[in-house]
Amino acid sequence: MNKFPKSERIIVIGSTNVDMVVKTDKHPLPGETRLGGIFFMNAGGKGANQAVAAARMGANVTFVTKVGNDIFGEQSIAGFKKERINTDFVFVDDSSSTGTALIVVNKEGENSIVVAPGANARLLPRDIDQVHDFEEAGIILIQLEIPMETISAVVKKALVNNQKVIINPAPAQKLADELLNGLFLITPNETEASLLTGISVEDDDTAGEAARIFLKRGVKNVIITLGKKGAYFQNENVSLRINAPVVTAIDTTAAGDTFSGALAVALTEKMSWEEAIKFAVAAASISVTRLGAQASIPYRSEILS
Repeated sequence: MNKFPKSERIIVIGSTNVDMVVKTDKHPLPGETRLGGIFFMNAGGKGANQAVAAARMGANVTFVTKVGNDIFGEQSIAGFKKERINTDFVFVDDSSSTGTALIVVNKEGENSIVVAPGANARLLPRDIDQVHDFEEAGIILIQLEIPMETISAVVKKALVNNQKVIINPAPAQKLADELLNGLFLITPNETEASLLTGISVEDDDTAGEAARIFLKRGVKNVIITLGKKGAYFQNENVSLRINAPVVTAIDTTAAGDTFSGALAVALTEKMSWEEAIKFAVAAASISVTRLGAQASIPYRSEILS
């Protein structure tokens, strides 16, 4: 029997990628070739990053994903096991490659990313049906790097079980009202919130306008992450902004995923919204001071110190 009560268990459902990263002074223009600097490969994928973040915060994490029958898939599974993530539902697809992301990071730490989904595109509702302890999770965390039909199936199943679902809507795409109605929490960044609501999010006022659109569509709680400005929270009862500590950003690749994973853990631990968002912002702020995706994600002890 699992030693963790239901409220403390987290299922992350999402993508696994191998990140191939090049550092350069400036992002290339269309048709331009630039000489870069450091090249490295790193374990990534929004789902995998969020699962690792939650695990490093001390949570009991099950990760549901699909990888290819290749060396990248083998390395990914070994990495999850090293992080003490439950890999019982990491599916292997013989007909697809493991997802790959090509990332360019400029000297300000800003990144441009192109993703080849590979096996991520074949994580389907029938795979979710095989997750026999789905109902045992207090929080289910998903992103948008897997098929929308799978995301819809996850949300419907969780709502029937009265489980809390967090959607990190990245990469941003249109979300149906039935997907949002009753959703526990959505966590877009400024760009994603703008694309999903039509409101150009630039400050607290416009963040509030965007949040109210999500609330009208049935979302119970909204957090809009604001990069170095922190995060904005709103529900029917309260709104607040949490500032981020001042740091020197080197690579922002995993900031949003670190935030999401840390936030999920804080909520399972019954922190208040303010405490939970402060915790998640602190974790994300540490991650941007380091290169890479999963390599940049801090451990809980680093946040507390």
